[in-house]
Amino acid sequence: MVARAYTVAFEGAEARLVEVQCAISPGLPAFTIVGLPDKAVSEARERLRAALAAMDMALPSRRITVNLSPADLPKEGSHFDLPIALALLGALNVVSPEDIAATVSLGELSLDGSLVAVVGALPAALAAAEAGRALICPRACGAEAAWVGATQVLAAPGLAEVVRHFTGHAPLPVAEPGEVSPPPAPKDLSDVKGQDRARRALEIAAAGGHHMLMVGAPGAGKSMLAARMPGVLPPLSAAEALETSIIHSVAGLLDEGGISRNRPFRAPHHTASVAAMAGGGRGAKPGEISLAHNGVLFMDELPEFPRAVLETLRQPLETGEVCVARANAHIRYPSRVLLLAAANPCRCGHLADPARACSRAPGCGQDYLGRISGPLMDRFDLRVEVPPVDYADLDLPADGECSATVAERVAAARAVQATRFAGAEPRVNAGAEGRLLEEIATPDAEGRTLLAQVAERFGLSARGYHRVLRVARTIADLDEATSVRRPHVAEAVSFRISFTCV
Repeated sequence: MVARAYTVAFEGAEARLVEVQCAISPGLPAFTIVGLPDKAVSEARERLRAALAAMDMALPSRRITVNLSPADLPKEGSHFDLPIALALLGALNVVSPEDIAATVSLGELSLDGSLVAVVGALPAALAAAEAGRALICPRACGAEAAWVGATQVLAAPGLAEVVRHFTGHAPLPVAEPGEVSPPPAPKDLSDVKGQDRARRALEIAAAGGHHMLMVGAPGAGKSMLAARMPGVLPPLSAAEALETSIIHSVAGLLDEGGISRNRPFRAPHHTASVAAMAGGGRGAKPGEISLAHNGVLFMDELPEFPRAVLETLRQPLETGEVCVARANAHIRYPSRVLLLAAANPCRCGHLADPARACSRAPGCGQDYLGRISGPLMDRFDLRVEVPPVDYADLDLPADGECSATVAERVAAARAVQATRFAGAEPRVNAGAEGRLLEEIATPDAEGRTLLAQVAERFGLSARGYHRVLRVARTIADLDEATSVRRPHVAEAVSFRISFTCV
């Protein structure tokens, strides 16, 4: 007799259904797991042996074979412990094979039989819902998995409780969704003294999802401005929150099953590797680009990042997804991010200050910013210089708008875009392209004339031309204008040609 249980294997943020087959046959005592298991899966037999001993049960003195199907799909992680145990108990007729075949399960066994939390409970619940099965998971994962309301989620503290559930002695309770994480106290935009142009660029970037590069002397306020971006962005929609939480679940970053409506803000250090940024390593975990999905990726000291890391950004920024290529699989993660970057104008940082600039000016600035390749620079819709703030201005009271006021305008512009795109892709102006871009962002006659002159004078690439149109459309949305006019194009162009690389 072959007993079957079901679990999942993770391919990026997607959970694929895996059938766990167990057969007990005559022969010398052995416990074999086949089907491309990794080391953690192969060690499940020892954890299972100890867990059964804690329940006063023993493995039969026969040949036990467990097959993880499909056999050509790599199986990684300790969450296979529970389904292997259920398949074995089904083969021994301790529990009903039909009952365990109607569920999807995952969980790591401790030696005393208790279940330990594992990553990926949220995408596993989605896979169970698509398969029309209930999900059994460790109690610590129940609050996370229960956010998928389309399936029944049963959270168990240990293997003994799962056995009692299937034998009808003590049914497992249905898990309840975790709490929505409260938003942290945002840093307010009114703390920024001066920098009116940079504040305006930040508002446009937030409203349309445009990538933005800030260049200025050390201490001018670039990082301070970037840290205030989350305070002006609207909260995640329900669909966006689920998308983002699935990635964070696979990465093991969800806190006690709570789902946040706050947009992610990731700020990797400039020593980050390609795998840390794009994803990879053991299990091809998501990188910073994907962990910032639907949120902000802030890269401070942009020219200091390794060139390979910078070039890795180019395709994800254009396509909205990362492909982690492996010999036996291609893992895809979504990566629709708003990229904020900051850089000094040169290595010493004081290129524009005659009293402090180094003797190599202006060559030092060209060499330093030249580390950012032209194709990557071309992907920044907004480029703004952030000048040093005068000492006298620092003593003045804050006179700029607070984050709440700016957030209201951003939310209004995002609402216009939500209506325009009707919940489909793209979601913001920054993603519009082709005919759709022509329909929504074609400027009036004066605007077209201005744009043609700028394109000829500064040699705009085709990508740069279209990005100017997208920014102009966002500026028109902030002005509550139905059409794109010359002033909107002029402001968009001014942010495109703020400094040398166009």
